[in-house]
Amino acid sequence: MAFEGQAQTALERLDEALAKLRTLIKRGEQQAALRFMEEGELKDRYEELQNMINISGVNPLGARGAQNTGRL
Repeated sequence: MAFEGQAQTALERLDEALAKLRTLIKRGEQQAALRFMEEGELKDRYEELQNMINISGVNPLGARGAQNTGRL
């Protein structure tokens, strides 16, 4: 499914951003880490994933644009 692939990619990108954050903290660059979380890549990755989740919850249509009708 396309959504699963997109979600997996978004999670991988979030994981990469968290690894960068860890590196900043480990180096003692707290101000840079705060900017990274509040204004930078980590914020962007989180919002990307959050938007995907919100859209999937709002849109009642299935992959083919038809509502889930259950058993026919």
